[in-house]
Amino acid sequence: MWYGGGWGGWIMMTVLMLLFWGGLLTAIVLAARSFGTDSRSRSGPTVSPRADELLSERFARGEIDEEEFRRRMALLREHR
Repeated sequence: MWYGGGWGGWIMMTVLMLLFWGGLLTAIVLAARSFGTDSRSRSGPTVSPRADELLSERFARGEIDEEEFRRRMALLREHR
């Protein structure tokens, strides 16, 4: 049936080969997704640092002076 079947046999073999490799590739991708270590899909949205922590870091690095730090901290405390 497969050999000597003319073009119909070749077309059928090509279609079956494409289905086989497509299925195998799909299985590999699905397995990689389920066993992967993608942190975005497992832990949900990432939590950003709190505003007061960022402000403290900026003060520690010298990006803002003490007056600016105290003013911004007071604003943060007002709006909580």
